[in-house]
Amino acid sequence: MRVPLDWLREYCDPALDVNGIEERLTMTGTKVEAIRHHGVDAVEHFVVGRVLSVEPHPDADRLRVCEVDLGAADDENPAHPAKIVCGAPNVATGQTVAVARPGAVMGDGTKIKRAKLRGVPSEGMILAENELELDSNPPTRGIMVLDDVPADIELAPGTPLSEVLPIAVEVLELEITPNRPDCLGVFGVARELHAATGASLAQPPWSEDPGSDGPLDGGEETGAGTPAAGGALAEVLVECPDLCPRFTARVFEDVTVAPSPLWLKARLMAAGQRPINNVVDITNYAMLLTGQPLHAFDLDHVAGARLTVRRAGEGEQVDTLDGDTRTLDAEMVVIADAEGPTSIAGVKGGARSEVRPETKRVLLEVATWNGPNIHRTSWSLGLRSEASARFEKGLAPEQCMYAQAVATRLLIECAGARVTPGTIDLGWDGAPPLVIRLREARVEAILGLPVSRERQTEILRALDFQAVQASDPATPERDGLDVTVPPLRRVDVTREVDLIEEVARIDGLEKLPATLPARRGAAGLLTHSQRVRRAAEDALVGRGLHEVIGWSFTDPGLLDRLRLPEDHVMRQVVRLENPMSETQSTMRPTLLGSLMDAARHNVSRNGPDVAIFESGAVYRAAHNGAEHNGALADEHHALGALLTGALGGGASKSWRGSEGPPTREVDFFAAKALLGAVLDKFHVDWTVQAASDWPFLHPGRSAAVLAGGERLGFVGEVHPLVAGQWDLERTAVFVIDLGKLAAASPPVVAFKHFASVPSLHQDLAVVLPQDLSAADVLVGVREAGGEMLDDVSVFDVYTGPQVGEGMRSLALALSFRASDRTLTDEDVAPARERIVAALGDLGGELRG
Repeated sequence: MRVPLDWLREYCDPALDVNGIEERLTMTGTKVEAIRHHGVDAVEHFVVGRVLSVEPHPDADRLRVCEVDLGAADDENPAHPAKIVCGAPNVATGQTVAVARPGAVMGDGTKIKRAKLRGVPSEGMILAENELELDSNPPTRGIMVLDDVPADIELAPGTPLSEVLPIAVEVLELEITPNRPDCLGVFGVARELHAATGASLAQPPWSEDPGSDGPLDGGEETGAGTPAAGGALAEVLVECPDLCPRFTARVFEDVTVAPSPLWLKARLMAAGQRPINNVVDITNYAMLLTGQPLHAFDLDHVAGARLTVRRAGEGEQVDTLDGDTRTLDAEMVVIADAEGPTSIAGVKGGARSEVRPETKRVLLEVATWNGPNIHRTSWSLGLRSEASARFEKGLAPEQCMYAQAVATRLLIECAGARVTPGTIDLGWDGAPPLVIRLREARVEAILGLPVSRERQTEILRALDFQAVQASDPATPERDGLDVTVPPLRRVDVTREVDLIEEVARIDGLEKLPATLPARRGAAGLLTHSQRVRRAAEDALVGRGLHEVIGWSFTDPGLLDRLRLPEDHVMRQVVRLENPMSETQSTMRPTLLGSLMDAARHNVSRNGPDVAIFESGAVYRAAHNGAEHNGALADEHHALGALLTGALGGGASKSWRGSEGPPTREVDFFAAKALLGAVLDKFHVDWTVQAASDWPFLHPGRSAAVLAGGERLGFVGEVHPLVAGQWDLERTAVFVIDLGKLAAASPPVVAFKHFASVPSLHQDLAVVLPQDLSAADVLVGVREAGGEMLDDVSVFDVYTGPQVGEGMRSLALALSFRASDRTLTDEDVAPARERIVAALGDLGGELRG
């Protein structure tokens, strides 16, 4: 919400500059997102001028040469009348105008200079409203004539224009939390500023109401309109009081629809509203001031002079003010007349009864609507408005008459309206006051420091709460206050702890000591799964990888880019009912998409060597495409890593030139080594196994990861066709389920003594079929070697004519060890024979 600072100071004006106000509001919970400047700069060069003469331009039919009195002389401007070339058709002798002298800076940054226009010198610029950002529409009448400013403002030539109009305004952009709809109006923010600074607060702008209560008077039949049935000028029927707790309306006669006065346009423009006409602008002004939306009907276009608040019919349509036709459903609420819906309640007015230039009679509606229903309607129609944004947060019915009072006064002042005695007021009989006991001891227990009862009372009264000394006879020490909650805070403040929060934030959260809550015997230990997650992340960080964090939402097109068939398990995605956009309408089924996105981002910015990992949640639908019957989605925590480019960051330029260490492109084995660094940390018995379940991986350079008979995930190189869609070259990845890893890893690792005796090393070279994986060979060797075999690894691979086509030679390093003695060749001979026999069973033959 945008709050012009000059408007805020009208109700609460602390002795602080804009930065001081920002600090106090933010520190007390009303966050100021930004401080913006609205209007022009170098305001000292904007003055009031008086047109002394107007002559045709000698060389341009549409231009005029004006002599303008700009007041007393200064260092840059002599006292003689300034000559200004103007193209406005309405410029005339005797007018009081706004002038930008040389040196002035316009809202778009343009600096006004002395210039020649078609050969005639011009010493400034006579301004239109939009050039001062007092209106958003291009001028249709030409320049702005200063004829409707307050009578107490001096309009002598040379008067600084900033004393006449708000041409340069600081604007606070506020983030109002959903629980504080009372701050969606300028006066509500002023009350917060009053409480936060102690500066005085003006009387509420609705304290004087020119209107009156009671039944709406009847009217005589005139050419302008006809009273409704029963003699009343208008009637209202509410058929769904559950969705419309209060409906108020007033009738105004003799309305003159015209452009709003300049001060009103300036306020609206600074607050982000576009001026339309005085009646509509008044409703917007009253909404911005009180936080309560309003709507004005042209009463002569309300069929039958009767409004009915009801649920819409299924498929019923209404033409709205934005020029669209909206199709409604039976859960939405409309305001209808005898000819059908004339507006969507709480969201958007209808075109048929809008205020137009010829409008003479206005029905001003101010109502309270059910917040969740307005939220649903707004999202269903894809139609957000200032009104719906306020109603969906839950407004108090009391606010209706606040807005009626403000709008009534302005319609009389700015539109010449005559308010008909009486007010239609349906559905609200008031609510019993909520009184909450606030105990001093409880305040100190929650906050960690005492706050005096006098200070509590001061804070709460500043926020419009009534606070009096507790008078319960059952409490002999009279501990605390009895606090009555004001209507506008009824939804937000319901418990004693809510009052304590109010005291804390205004007294100063920065004063609160850093104290730990009472443990009550609890011990802050990480779970086994949490320890596994942290240790896995640390293992990758220790090997030089950078952590990235991707969106949990993803594009449905990701599944096609990963070449997933329709029946693949990753196709069982969780779809969002109200996505922020179509590209974020599903929950991600894998980390691979966000890893690839991060890699492309780096590569496209001249970072070709990428080594990253992500630890986060992934989601699968729990219903396999059928009705889920309330079942929750399958959510689990995954760990993924991606490598692309050169290992170790590539070859950097150095004084050693080409003698530097050679670089190696990432491949399957680099990803597998990183995977091993993670899995070995948890002492799990793991292996990889050829699999073809993932079409986004290279079919000959990928595998499933298994531990304890359970699949943890996959490791491999990304299929070139998939990598190309992210503009990546050779890329290797792994993704595993950390929940399954935690289940496979022992919660406690037992210490084992290192053997004090040396091991016995032997090597074997064996020729095996080329399609037999080295992992299967090592499994067979370990099983055959028994307890005496301490370790086995492959240290060389050879393919060529010496071993035959379709065969390869693996060189195995065997390490034997006993815990109680040094082994001899005779000791390990039986184990070696079993290993040779196992290799023979696999189709192997010893070389040499």
